[in-house]
Amino acid sequence: MLPPAPRHNGGPPLDEEEDINASWRAWNWRRAHKRAWKTPPREIALRRLARAEELGITYKEYTLEILERGKYL
Repeated sequence: MLPPAPRHNGGPPLDEEEDINASWRAWNWRRAHKRAWKTPPREIALRRLARAEELGITYKEYTLEILERGKYL
């Protein structure tokens, strides 16, 4: 591997072909995504569905808000 060019900040490469850890990060991302969107127990899903309907949004949009912000609307 060549040393960085002058004025280079030494950050990660922009090309995924050069990034040897890209497949590992992609695998971790897919795994985390799958775990985050895992179907919750029936009672929780029904409670979320009812609250989403009260707010006038879909169940998926409401769940996404919970996952993004960590707060219940």
